[in-house]
Amino acid sequence: MGYAIGLKDIIDIFLVAVLFYQIYRLVRGTGVSNIFIGLILFVLVWFVVKFFDMTLLSMIFDAVINVGAIALIIIFQSEIRNFFAKLGSSNWTMMLWLKRIFRNKKKDDGKTDFPIMKMVLACRNMAKTKTGALIVIGRRMSLHDYINTGDLVNADINTRLIENIFFKNSPLHDGAMIVTDNRITAAGCILPVSRNPEIPRHLGLRHRSALGIAEATDAITIIVSEETGTISLAIDGAYMLNVTPEELERVLAEKLQE
Repeated sequence: MGYAIGLKDIIDIFLVAVLFYQIYRLVRGTGVSNIFIGLILFVLVWFVVKFFDMTLLSMIFDAVINVGAIALIIIFQSEIRNFFAKLGSSNWTMMLWLKRIFRNKKKDDGKTDFPIMKMVLACRNMAKTKTGALIVIGRRMSLHDYINTGDLVNADINTRLIENIFFKNSPLHDGAMIVTDNRITAAGCILPVSRNPEIPRHLGLRHRSALGIAEATDAITIIVSEETGTISLAIDGAYMLNVTPEELERVLAEKLQE
């Protein structure tokens, strides 16, 4: 006996596919991605068992899913929290779509209130002297939990101040500087370390922390290597390694306009 597929079924399948794809985008490049793919395969096998009405296998699969759902929530509570935080950010809401349609013409000229050149100049100077730095620039998602791990600064963005914070004898140099609302909010902050197994071995703790915050939030993270003096970026769970000051300026101008 055949099964008739109607328009409602096609829409249902399409929406489920979009949902799974968006979830995969959030976990792609993290240690959770392989687990997510395994869960999808497990659910597909479960559907096949249900479709062919295999009673014994169906009972086993039902029991595993009922217990497994609770276990997954306990084990991956931080990942789940980050997922819903991203889901609720303006990247995923109708407000961002409307904002892009009715965007103020002043914002369309590629300009932003963020003092990009002061940040780029500080990074260029620190790269020349091989001064290690880790700078997190917040966008839409809150960085409150990470700000509380460091010392509050609450100062205007200034090239000399940034260089002084990361000077090797400064008490705040060991940690991340967080910038929100176009101000240096805190320094010496602790960031989550990425567990992505695909991170190259030659990258150190700064790069792993930068990718960790980029996986958990929509922040832009700048890394200045203490060993090589190169500048890198971590955005949307991915790296941009060895960027020039000109490329850094361009990326900041583009991303801070979104």
